[in-house]
Amino acid sequence: MIRSPDEFNDFLARLRSFVRESLVPRESEVARLNAVPTDVVDEMARMGLFGFSVPEAYGGAGMTTEELVLAAIELSQAAVAFRARVGTNTGIGAEAVVIEGSEEQKRRYLPDIASGRLTTCFALTEPDAGSDTTALKSTAVRDGDVYVLNGTKCFITNAPIAGLFTVMARTDPANPGAGGISAFLVERGTPGLTTGRPYDKMGQAGSPVSEVHLQECRVPVANLVGGVEGRGFKTAMKVLNKQRVHLAALCIGPAIRMLDDIVAHTAARRQFGQPIGAFQLLQAMIADCQTDIHAARALVLETARKRDDGIDVTMEASICKYFASEMCGRVADRCVQMLGGYGFIADNSIERFYRDVRLFRLYEGTSQIHQINIARRTFARAGHEVRGG
Repeated sequence: MIRSPDEFNDFLARLRSFVRESLVPRESEVARLNAVPTDVVDEMARMGLFGFSVPEAYGGAGMTTEELVLAAIELSQAAVAFRARVGTNTGIGAEAVVIEGSEEQKRRYLPDIASGRLTTCFALTEPDAGSDTTALKSTAVRDGDVYVLNGTKCFITNAPIAGLFTVMARTDPANPGAGGISAFLVERGTPGLTTGRPYDKMGQAGSPVSEVHLQECRVPVANLVGGVEGRGFKTAMKVLNKQRVHLAALCIGPAIRMLDDIVAHTAARRQFGQPIGAFQLLQAMIADCQTDIHAARALVLETARKRDDGIDVTMEASICKYFASEMCGRVADRCVQMLGGYGFIADNSIERFYRDVRLFRLYEGTSQIHQINIARRTFARAGHEVRGG
């Protein structure tokens, strides 16, 4: 649902210009520095890019799902680091507060999240709890008016620069499943919370990712998300359900950018006396890229509109994330192939995207986990229950 089409189209036009004029020219700099420069972060904040999903009452844009995915497609046509810098605030790092936070928690944190003054992250994954999220070992023990948190989280995007951590921990040791997990808001500077050295990664330079360590970390009871124990897993699934649609849109932008760049290259580069884009085998790859992108965009927009209409899109969210992330990988591979030897040389946009987008098929549910989710829900919709796998 788009609330005001004219106003939103104007915003998208401004965002499109900002991406092309302010972000794309800084991509090599971000890769070299392994950080998004402060002046760029400030400019993104002035554009309101940190507050897409925060309700208007707390200073954000209050975007619908359809608006969010359309904005994500535009923003993600620059290097992944730019959208990752704002991504936890527009997605998983803030969404728990938006959907489950108490009014006091919303008033305290959401205005700073929307403005970009506060960077967030979502600390769920652990060394032994990745795809099996209910296996987490981090604990939270009530001690008067605080909870004492202990545990280690890994692969946490923006952890090295975050000021607020949404942490999942087990409050009921007698319940080894989902019902024993709760969600907490932990501020940087809380004694016992530390972050590790940023990982050296295959791609996504400029997007810091690290471990989060909790050692006798005392968190006020008031920072239990929603004020109720045992709802953390449900909160996480609600967050991820929306974020998977969002992330699917974030897979489409890089694919569009790679296709644009490879079309320009194949139209200009000549071999055998003609542009290489004139050769039918390259045209077939161009056509496959374009078809993949259109299919992913249509799927994501349909799912976003269903979610805005209040329809349960749990299975469709998995389909979106699975298809769009795999689609982006296919487009990246074809574009490197069409570049020939140049595709293997560092510091061109397609080589960089090729490495950056590989992560899309791993985080927020691997492709294989989404295949399992999709299959099980397909059986369930047909009235059959299957187990195992």
